[in-house]
Amino acid sequence: MKSRTEILVPLAAIQAVPIAVIAWYRLHRYAWYRYSAIVTIQTIEVVVRTKIIKHFAHTYGAFWFMNEECATNSSRFAANLAIVGKEVARSHDDFIKEHFRKYSEPELPPVWKTLEVVSMGTLSKLYSNFSDATAKHGIAREFGLNHHKFLRSWLECLAVIRNCCAHHSRLFNRVFPIKPQMPVRLSGVWITDFSFREQTLYPQLCYLVYWLNSISADNTFVKDFKHLLNEHPTVNTRLMGFPAGWENEPLWK
Repeated sequence: MKSRTEILVPLAAIQAVPIAVIAWYRLHRYAWYRYSAIVTIQTIEVVVRTKIIKHFAHTYGAFWFMNEECATNSSRFAANLAIVGKEVARSHDDFIKEHFRKYSEPELPPVWKTLEVVSMGTLSKLYSNFSDATAKHGIAREFGLNHHKFLRSWLECLAVIRNCCAHHSRLFNRVFPIKPQMPVRLSGVWITDFSFREQTLYPQLCYLVYWLNSISADNTFVKDFKHLLNEHPTVNTRLMGFPAGWENEPLWK
């Protein structure tokens, strides 16, 4: 009996692979990871961490994430704090090690150190469970959002899509477990057609583009993405949830 490594795929079977499938593979392999994962997600992540640290610590101090009075739900507070503790303990960053060499109390470093090493998923949970809606609104407005519920939703979605990219998972026709809340109107350039399927890649890209535009107005994400699609004309954007005429949407022009 042949082992799995000895089983050969007939040449005819390889030749029968549709060109469109090969194009999907190339688009998945190069386009998303180069332009979105590396540029967009990292840029957004750095900025959102900084703003959460700045806004919340200014009013509630360096250890607000350890203060149950700053949480809307006590059970989620306890769960979040336990996760934060584990993620800090796993960190090999020099500034974390140096902190514990110098200080034994409180149990965790101040927020400007701790939130640098927690995951995006944990960061989104801390933001969601924060009790001061006004402070959350303040951060959301800096990204051109009119309510903190949208930023909370986008943070949750960002954590999911970031994990997909980190594990080199397929994205182009994935059904995402979390649907981003999509405002009908925003202060910045946005979309007008909401006929797309909510759990596809398209709405994920829409909020990422809007978010990135609020941080870096001269970014080239849309231009680069369109260029890559032009390089792979056999790719059907409908399978990614893109509605007809998406390229004429204000956000994508």
